[in-house]
Amino acid sequence: MNPTIELLKSHRSVRKFTDQKLPPELLRELVSAGQAAASSNHVQAYSVIHVTTPAKREQIAELAGGQGYVASASDFLVFCADMKRPTDASERTGANVVRGMTEQLLVASVDTALMAQNVAVAAESEGLGICYIGGIRNNPQAVSELLELPEHVYPVFGMCIGYPAHDPDVKPRLPVEAILKEDRYTDDREQVDAYDDEMHRYYGERTGGTKDTNWSKSLEPLFDTKLRPHMRDFLVKRGFEMK
Repeated sequence: MNPTIELLKSHRSVRKFTDQKLPPELLRELVSAGQAAASSNHVQAYSVIHVTTPAKREQIAELAGGQGYVASASDFLVFCADMKRPTDASERTGANVVRGMTEQLLVASVDTALMAQNVAVAAESEGLGICYIGGIRNNPQAVSELLELPEHVYPVFGMCIGYPAHDPDVKPRLPVEAILKEDRYTDDREQVDAYDDEMHRYYGERTGGTKDTNWSKSLEPLFDTKLRPHMRDFLVKRGFEMK
């Protein structure tokens, strides 16, 4: 391994931060590093809202499901898929712009995720900690209104960022054999079963035996209670009509 791979494999979600704020020039460098990520057709369909007003941070923390570290983190960013800037720019050239296509939603969402992950890696290379906050999609309309997001822009996720006040363990990942497949899709039940055993031990050790679960069991909310059925109507209202 080299230092870059070691850094990538040492990622942890950090939820406790010191009071030290990021120097403005460092934040700009992190965002600039984010912009260096690959972008479909160089469209750069993203915007980042640096939320600094304490009252807004408190509101977002509640809207995200009561995640207090949104308010207490050194800094907090909201990464937005932004098709307004590129469509407006193209339209100003006289192009026949068609809005609301599913492909545009995918491009903007993927661009935003790639850009944010670059920011995360750049931050961790500086000794900072980060935590993605997908919970802002619990109430995306309220978050959009709070941040005054225009049509064709939607909040994909937030990111707590700052100087860590704790040192959590690295959470085990699925074995590479379950992910990397040769030429065709193959069954990975055996690898998943082994991983469930590993995650059961991990959760037990991390919580002193109070959390009795594994990876497969922990997925239940994604397919049961965290379905967020409101997202489709919300995205349509944002101008992403998914035609």
